[in-house]
Amino acid sequence: MKLATRVAVSVTVVVPVLVLAAGLLLLGLVQRDLRQQQDARLQERGPAVLPDVRALLNADRNDRPKAEQNQQRKVLGGVMDAGIRVRNAQGSVVLEGGPQPADAVQLPERTPDGPVTVRAKGHAWRVLSVQVAGPAPGTLWLFAPASATDPQLAAVRRRVLLVAVLAAPVSGLVAYGLAGRATASVRRLSHRAAALDPAAGAAAFATAPVGVAEVDELSAAIAALLARYDEQAARTARALDTARSFSSAASHELRTPLMSMRTDLDVLAAHPDLPADDRAEVVRDLQGDHARLLELLTALRMLALGDLVDVSSFGSVDLCELVDSAVGEAARRHPGARLTADLPAELRVFGWEAGLRIMLANLLANAVVHGHLPPEPPRITVRLRAEGGSAVLTVDDTGPGVPPGEREEVFQRFHHRPGSPGSGLGLTLVAQQVALHGGTVTVEDAPGDDPGGTGRTGARFSVRLPLPVPDPPAAWVPARRAWLSFSSGG
Repeated sequence: MKLATRVAVSVTVVVPVLVLAAGLLLLGLVQRDLRQQQDARLQERGPAVLPDVRALLNADRNDRPKAEQNQQRKVLGGVMDAGIRVRNAQGSVVLEGGPQPADAVQLPERTPDGPVTVRAKGHAWRVLSVQVAGPAPGTLWLFAPASATDPQLAAVRRRVLLVAVLAAPVSGLVAYGLAGRATASVRRLSHRAAALDPAAGAAAFATAPVGVAEVDELSAAIAALLARYDEQAARTARALDTARSFSSAASHELRTPLMSMRTDLDVLAAHPDLPADDRAEVVRDLQGDHARLLELLTALRMLALGDLVDVSSFGSVDLCELVDSAVGEAARRHPGARLTADLPAELRVFGWEAGLRIMLANLLANAVVHGHLPPEPPRITVRLRAEGGSAVLTVDDTGPGVPPGEREEVFQRFHHRPGSPGSGLGLTLVAQQVALHGGTVTVEDAPGDDPGGTGRTGARFSVRLPLPVPDPPAAWVPARRAWLSFSSGG
């Protein structure tokens, strides 16, 4: 059933009920007003006929029949349609006329507050009692049937019922028309929602407010739902792209070490009597390929995490604490390396803590592995400072440095220097995390002298991350890149 029809049916039922309820209230008020008018007439006629009643009682006391008859006519004419009963001091009824209760009914001797109701044998009367003073005292009662107002009440009742009967169809038709107009905006919204192309998303559902609060709230709720659907669909698409890229990169990069391991295993299987030195060399090759596989899979997984990170993972992070922890971990993993750190007491950035740890671990690992000239041990200097609106992190080494022509390529996926033992993804992870945090990473020659006389002063990797501002425009994650699918510059 349509909403307009529901409203019309409800109004058709409710309005007559309200009319009848109002009619009952009106009947009570009319009945009270009619009774007050009836009482007012009795109170007006009592004083008006009192002189004639006093004369009637004097004539009765003096035993003057003709005068008594004459006064009776005057009294009956004065009370008009009201009932009357006059009783002398001896308790005898002197005059009785008009509608009134039977003689056996007990009547009030006094009614100081106005007429009262007397009931007998299913009938009711309004009774006013007046004490007659003077030489011939007595009591005057005036009567008015309570049912005298019934015709007027019946007329009011009929009109109320007529209005209730007419109000049902009229109110239903009017309510249907008004409800139809009121729900027109809801129908238009429903048609727009039904015709919406799912591929268009929330932007296609944007609409101007219609001025009806409920409709505008419903429209906003639908738009918000579509926006959440678009966001979830985008996340799902990114996850699928990342999964495809991960599979493609893994299958491509793992082929060589797996084939090498297969060859070594075939050699061991075909030559069980292989000399000990040769067998040990094959085992070392297998162990190296195994370590390379683990490193490669770990790096690919970290790249996938960076591709899928959400803004809810970002928060306030103390970069000093992370750098100090990363330097300590690198020193533990590489006991022969000499690492020094120059850090302030605290420097906070808006970032993803796990991603910043990945960036620092790979940046220091790259410096330790590539930043020295054997047999000299690696000497790494890490500095962190605030400069302008950025946190600047520099990692200096004493290795051969990076030629100017390769300073962009080192951040690309699977970029290897000849003889490099790594997976070629470490600096790619650094570039990914820096980009996710809205920063930049560059490589240049390290400042200082050339201690080995090699013509190289080492490399300096500089990372700049934006510092939080007092009133940020919004929480953000920079534009995403499929780091598993494309190469990227620093």
